[in-house]
Amino acid sequence: MAANGPEHFRITAGFRLLLLTLLVLSFSCEACKRVTLSVPSKLEAETFVGRVNLDECLPSANIIHSSDPHFRIFKDGSVYTTNPVVLSPEKRMFTILLSNTEKREQKNLVVLLEYQKKVLKKRHLRETVLKRAKRRWAPIPCSLQENSLGPFPMLLQQVQSDSAQNYTVYYSIRGPGVDQEPLNLFYIERDTGNLFVTRPVDREKCASYEIIAYASTPDGYSVDLPLPLEIRVEDENDNYPIFTENPYQFEVLENCGAGTTVGQVCATDADEPDTMHTRLKYSIIEQQPPSPILFSIHPVTGVIITTSSRSDRELVDKYKLTLKVQDMNGQYFGLSTKSTCIISVGDVNDNLPIFTRASYVTEVEENKSNVEILRLSVEDKDLINTPNWRANYTILRGNENGNFHIVTDPKTNEGILCVVKGLNYEEARQVVLQIGVTNQAPYSGSGSSKTISTTTVTVNVKDQDEGPECSPQMQTVHVKENTALGTQVTGYKAYDPETRSSSGIRYQALNDPTGLFTVDETSGSLKIRRSLDRESNTFRQGLYNITVRAADNGGRTCTGTLRVVVDDVNDNGPSIPTTKVIICKTQMGSAEIVAVDPDEPINGPPFEFTLPSNNERVGGGTWRLSKINDTATRISFRNDPAFGIYEIPVSVRDRLGLSTTSVVSVDLCDCVVPSECRSRTSPIRGANDVTLGKWAILAMILGAALLSCILFTLVCGTSGSSQTKKTFPDDLAQQNLIVSNTEAPGDDRVCSTNGFATQMLNGNGQGFCGTSGSGIKNGGQECFEMMKGGHQTLESCRGGGHHTLESCQGGHHTLESCQGGHHTLDSCRSGGHVEVDTCRYTYSEWHNYTQPRLGEESIRGHTLVKN
Repeated sequence: MAANGPEHFRITAGFRLLLLTLLVLSFSCEACKRVTLSVPSKLEAETFVGRVNLDECLPSANIIHSSDPHFRIFKDGSVYTTNPVVLSPEKRMFTILLSNTEKREQKNLVVLLEYQKKVLKKRHLRETVLKRAKRRWAPIPCSLQENSLGPFPMLLQQVQSDSAQNYTVYYSIRGPGVDQEPLNLFYIERDTGNLFVTRPVDREKCASYEIIAYASTPDGYSVDLPLPLEIRVEDENDNYPIFTENPYQFEVLENCGAGTTVGQVCATDADEPDTMHTRLKYSIIEQQPPSPILFSIHPVTGVIITTSSRSDRELVDKYKLTLKVQDMNGQYFGLSTKSTCIISVGDVNDNLPIFTRASYVTEVEENKSNVEILRLSVEDKDLINTPNWRANYTILRGNENGNFHIVTDPKTNEGILCVVKGLNYEEARQVVLQIGVTNQAPYSGSGSSKTISTTTVTVNVKDQDEGPECSPQMQTVHVKENTALGTQVTGYKAYDPETRSSSGIRYQALNDPTGLFTVDETSGSLKIRRSLDRESNTFRQGLYNITVRAADNGGRTCTGTLRVVVDDVNDNGPSIPTTKVIICKTQMGSAEIVAVDPDEPINGPPFEFTLPSNNERVGGGTWRLSKINDTATRISFRNDPAFGIYEIPVSVRDRLGLSTTSVVSVDLCDCVVPSECRSRTSPIRGANDVTLGKWAILAMILGAALLSCILFTLVCGTSGSSQTKKTFPDDLAQQNLIVSNTEAPGDDRVCSTNGFATQMLNGNGQGFCGTSGSGIKNGGQECFEMMKGGHQTLESCRGGGHHTLESCQGGHHTLESCQGGHHTLDSCRSGGHVEVDTCRYTYSEWHNYTQPRLGEESIRGHTLVKN
């Protein structure tokens, strides 16, 4: 009784006041603002800290999270510790994170814990501060039968906390079925903890309800953690199984083997899974047409398969099945539902197309082409307008010449037989064709070895009066060239295709390019009007085409081509197209001569090249020929002939003995390559002929004049020598003669003071050698040696350096100009005439040089010869 006295009342009242103060402090802050809770300096694990108003911050929050793992937040705003917490120094802060994932909202609520310095009054002598000890809730989660008949409200169970032994505890619940949809389905008595349900429930709408039970003192202090309480709804077989489709549509090919999968059906049941209420069984209760039985269904999987291969689309193209599904594993008291399944039988090419007639007869006029002559029809039981039904026609026999063609009409599936190349009545009056037909798709039927249907078509050819026939279109005739004018040869021939005769046909030349022939009107033969030369430009490779038109008495015509082949005869001898060759004497000893023959090769090479042995131009064996190949020879020299141009007659003979002679001009030149050789102005005609140039003649005249003057001077000088004897000075600069010991001449040489060569003074060939001083166009030392025997030619020598003319004997000789350096000009000793080349000084140079010196008396005893 002492416990229930005034002191106990004062302690209880003081404790309640403290709790009320803490509650006021907890909610003194505004929503989503800082909340301060006063707590002891040390909190044990699972200790109630306080409660915050979460609805004022974010009422729709479905996720509540604490930033400090030492604290846990419940949906009602209760804050509990998860681990022992010590406030140091005297404050601690954490954040409550509120989120709504559906609306994508988030807010933060800051909680500040402060140390409570005020000492609470004792409620019991054994307690100084309210503590929450670990309690045990009762009972365990309960169940509820769906569709229960009541009576309602119906007691489910009693919720009780062990704290009720020490405190006055009030019970409350929150969650689905209480303050959430469905509202007011459950309630709890505050004082007793009895839990009631107010009406029947449906498990298919909600299989369980997760509610939370609370136990608190009258002043609002939670003495235990919130208790999650699951109320499970027990299932009742109150839902029929339902097919997912109605009707089902499947297709299976005809003649398919037994066990072929047709399709799969499926049903659902809203009752609790993995129970007898949802264990389904399938069955076929009817088939239309009923016979033969072709299908079966697996009772568990719902897979429909064929039980026979006797399905034939041409007999039955569609089957209707009535299906049933039943729960409770198909027991008679289970709930069942029916559905329809339509199975279409797909077509395969198991039927051949068959001709409606075994044979056909038709006709066509000859020479007609691209015309339709017949339509063939077939029957096919397969599905229309599919590859299994469409026909492909083929001509198996009788169309070896390609006169016929057959195609399929896509609309009627008929075969259209056409003539694409005209028939000839005279060749064949009747044509028999064998035509076969198949489908576009390969045949897949069984029981028949015949995979193609055939029929016979007889085509009669109607005769037609037609004109002459030019066959072959091009005809050929051979004519030898040089055939006599007026000769008649075979021409073009056309014929009547019916009589195979050429009588009565007239011919006319439509195109004769050069009018070489005339065409006989009645026979078509050719008559030669002009000479035929195969090598002329009229013929191309010996061919000549004439276009001929043939006409019969009815005016019908045909046109053909007559090709005239002009055969070659050996009427052209071989010839040498290039008759000028150059041989660089010091570098090469021969040149190549090539011959050509415009005749055909049979009348041409190999050629035979010869030199006439009795021709004086050949030079007594100086020139010779050596074979290179069938059309070329090589000309070479021997016995060291002189430089010059030689005209050599060369005879060329073809394989049949026809020959021609061509004069080849051989330029024997002092050169390195033929391009350096200059052409001669006067070719050498022969070894005994001499031709003098105009400058040579002028030089001889001037030389004779100078010689007369010098002789006259010498005579005059001799007569006066008795009075005054003059001698040559040893070295006198103003005189024309300079004594020099450089390459001194012998005793038989006299030096000349001018730049011209000494001329012959007597028959013994003694000459003079002079050292040039200021001679015209000359420099250095010139020496002319004695030339002995025969007639020689002295050519002008120009240039600087040292020059020597040595005596040569024999033959035909020339002194060529030598310029620069040290040169040697050899004379040929032989005898004969001398040819003087054209002097390389102009007439004005000669005149300007000789006139002032003809009157000089200082020139005594010197002779100047210029050739």
